[in-house]
Formats: sequence, C-alpha cells, structure tokens
Amino acid sequence: MTSATEIKMNKSKLVRITTVPISLRVLLRGQFRFMSENGFAVKAVSSEGDDLYHVQQSESIPVFPLEMTRTISPLKDIKSLWQFYKFCKKEKPTIVHSHTPKAGIVGMLGAKLAGVPVRLHTVAGLPLMEATGIKRKVLDIVEKLTYSCATKVYPNSKGLYDFILENKFTAVDKLKVIANGSSNGIDTSFFSPDQISNNEKKALREHLGILDSDFVFIFVGRLVGDKGMNELVQAFRKLEEVREGDLGMGRGEERRGVKLLLVGSLETELDPLKPETLKEIETNPNIISVGFQKDVRPYFAISDALAFPSYREGFPNVVMQAGAMGLPSIVSDINGCNEIVIEGQNGTIVPSKNVEKLMEAMRKISHDKAYYEQLQRNARKMIETRYEQRVVWEALLAEYNSLLEQKGLIPHTQSSHRLNN
Repeated sequence: MTSATEIKMNKSKLVRITTVPISLRVLLRGQFRFMSENGFAVKAVSSEGDDLYHVQQSESIPVFPLEMTRTISPLKDIKSLWQFYKFCKKEKPTIVHSHTPKAGIVGMLGAKLAGVPVRLHTVAGLPLMEATGIKRKVLDIVEKLTYSCATKVYPNSKGLYDFILENKFTAVDKLKVIANGSSNGIDTSFFSPDQISNNEKKALREHLGILDSDFVFIFVGRLVGDKGMNELVQAFRKLEEVREGDLGMGRGEERRGVKLLLVGSLETELDPLKPETLKEIETNPNIISVGFQKDVRPYFAISDALAFPSYREGFPNVVMQAGAMGLPSIVSDINGCNEIVIEGQNGTIVPSKNVEKLMEAMRKISHDKAYYEQLQRNARKMIETRYEQRVVWEALLAEYNSLLEQKGLIPHTQSSHRLNN
C-alpha cells in the first residue's frame, strides 16, 4: 500500500507564477486545488501581499513571495530573475506555468536557466498592443524572449493567437488555445443570479440610490484609460444629453432612468484617467463609483447590462461573469470580447475608442425592450455551454499530462490516476 508521503513525493511538481497575487486569487481561483487533487504538487509564486496568503489558505497549497514590479525596471527585474532561478534550482519543479507579462519573462527565463523541463506561458492580454515607439520595441523583444524560453505558449483567445503569429513572436507549433479560450473558465454555479436574493438586491439598490425603474449599465475592472473608461464616461454623458432631447421614441422603446455603476479601483500611476473624466465621475449623480469589491455578484445582480469598451484584453473574465449572471454585454471589437459576445445574440460589439458608436449601443439596449430581452435570454446559456470552468480545467490537466508523457516524466502514481479516471 502506497503511503501519503510516497504519493506526495511521486507527484509532479507544478509552479504557477503571476506578477501580482490578486491574479492568483481571482483569475485562477479553484484551479490550484483541482490540480492538487489530480496528481500535482502545486506551489504558487507571486509578489508579497495578503492575497498570496489567502491563496495559500483557500487552495491549501504552499506559496513563495517573489517581489516583481509591473513596470519596466531593469535592476529590480534582474533581482527577481535571480531569485526565481534560485527557487527553481532548489525546488526542481517539473512544470513552471506563468501568467502576466512580467511573471512571464521572469518565470520562463528563470525556469529555462534552471533546467525546468516543461515551461508554459499563458498570454491573457498584451500591454504592448497600445504601446508605441521605443517602449513598443522593448516590449516586443521581451515578449519574443519569453516565448523563446517557453516550451509551449497558450494564448487564451483565438484573437491573441492570430496576433502573436502576425507579429512573428513565435512559431505556430508552440501555440495552442486551451478548450474554447479563457485562462480559468467560469464557475456558473457561483456566478449565478440565483445566488443573490431579492432582499439583498433591494437593500443594495437603496444604499446606492438606484430605483427599480432605472436601467443600470455596469463596468467592472480597473478604472484606467486602457479599459475604455474615458470613452465610457463620455458616451454615458452623451446618452443623457440625447435622452433629454429624445421626446419621440420608436415602437418597442421605453423611457427609463439610466445609471452607470463603476466597480473597480482607480489607478493614478500607470494609466490614469483624463481630468475631465474624473470630474464627471465625481459630479454626475447618475454615475456611481463603489471602488474595488471582493464579491462583484451583488453589483451584477442589480444591473441590466455590462458596458466594457476595453482597448485590449486576453479573454476577459468580466464578460463571462456578466453573462453567467444573466447580463448581455456591450463590448469593443477586440480579441476575447468578440469571441465571448456574438453580435445580436448575447450582446453587441462596437469599434474600440468610438464614443458615438458606444453611445448608440447603450441607447438601443436601454431603450428597446424587445431587443434587450432577446439578448438577455441568451446571456447565461451561451456562457454555460462554452466556458464552464470544469471544461477548461480538464483540458489544461490533459495538456499537462500529455506534455509530461511526451517527455517521459509521468510519475507512476500520476499515471495510475489517469488510468483510473
């Protein structure tokens, strides 16, 4: 009979690394425990912070704090690389799997130098898409170096897959989209309108000054320029102006008050909002900003539609979360967003950075009841059928085991587990 200690020793060591711990806690929630239960000894690496230790408790895995910056900082980056290299030499993981750009270069280069056999990097959005000049050239070089050090690269959307090939960051045989896209899928039992009671919704509406008759647009994410916040606030202001002069409406349209609910932290350093945007948020009584919230479900539950005009994404969890909560979405025509949302079925797609088109989409969805109800009917089921979390986890587990098998690295206990399942 195999002891628990022997089973643990025979498990393949898997290290998951992100730049900041909130990515471990929120974007990959549940995945570590799942992998632990399916033949892997998992360890999480990220910058120091409460979220890192929350992951340790909630996922029942060991963690390792590694200071990394989100900005370009050569001296600090070299220090991070050296520390991660030493960590890999000590731990001897079989797989290192990185997420986010900075953790990507630190994780992939450090793991390669340390001789880690399987080095995987997930691409979930590329800041370089909005960069220009010298900064863009530097980011391009870093991205290519990251991919060259990886044994496999996983764009989490088909749009990113195409972008990587078009820019010749790596060869096609290194690329693969896991399942239908997304880094972690969506837990549709957790993100469900049934989880929030009518009493909770009523209390939250009253607290925020939202009437039952109001049509509520919600944005969830960091309040920064790259998320399309300047355009969203401007479009909402124009929507209010159009409504004031909109005395005649077409058939199927109805008058309702409108609100814009902003759920997310305001960042003032990397990508701050324009002064006029900040002023509008502060002074417009129909714009409600509630800051970062650990549980966004109650805010989705009192809203009618997601407005998400981001400039760039990998595979946005927010759009999947909104859909699972029964909300149609207005999204920009960028990779990830234009895969989750199918035009006219569970939402609508508008050009990025186009205030007028965004306003028109907001007006139509908030005024045309029949159109809105058609989108709403499809919102949840289109997430359930394509992006259920378990499907993504199983696909990633199969990928891990396939790569280990190719290299002859499947432990006996892990091989037995696969046969039994």
